[in-house]
Amino acid sequence: MLDVSRLQKELVECNRDKQISGVSISLPDGSHDLTHLIGSITGPVSSPYEGGTFTIDIRLPNGYPFEPPKMQFVTKVWHPNISSQNGAICLDILKDQWSPALTLKTALLSLQALLSSPEPDDPQDAVVAQQIWALITGIPINGFLHWQIMLEPSTFVIKYLRDYPKFVATASHWTAAFAKTSVGIEEKVNNYYHNGHFQFGMRLVPTCLYHSTSQSSTSHVYFL
Repeated sequence: MLDVSRLQKELVECNRDKQISGVSISLPDGSHDLTHLIGSITGPVSSPYEGGTFTIDIRLPNGYPFEPPKMQFVTKVWHPNISSQNGAICLDILKDQWSPALTLKTALLSLQALLSSPEPDDPQDAVVAQQIWALITGIPINGFLHWQIMLEPSTFVIKYLRDYPKFVATASHWTAAFAKTSVGIEEKVNNYYHNGHFQFGMRLVPTCLYHSTSQSSTSHVYFL
């Protein structure tokens, strides 16, 4: 059964220093159901998510805190460990590494840290992860394979930055579009223009545009 007393203390503690921590929790408007909460985290400084505010849907099972909370991004975000389609999160403490000693606040702080430090080796969104890391495998020839790192006698694997600038540009683009409610249209136009995107209004529609004369990429157009 849900420990209501502990949960109420958690909510007070989480919201006590929200201006400093950048995380907070509230009930949906008009709701008194403590099993359904709304979390909020601010984007980390010096990351593509800086300046954004991200909403998290929080569902608590009856076994909480002995079972992990179910969290999902409501705000669209471009990140390898968060689904760009439905906001599902790949984070160990929300799965098998959860402990009753953890709290909703520590979970939200962990999500905030995840925005700063993506884990492309354990992706929720493979398309995003491919922009950060890629794997090359090969068969050794005479004991060597050019500039690849030997992990096993028969296999070589190397990780390298594949298209990190594109990842940063796209993540910043999504943050400006979905997580910055106070950004004016003129600033948005300037942001998207400098990132190789185009914006003509407020409704986001996926489309294929050229990012440069030599490389194709998926971008977005806004229509009035």
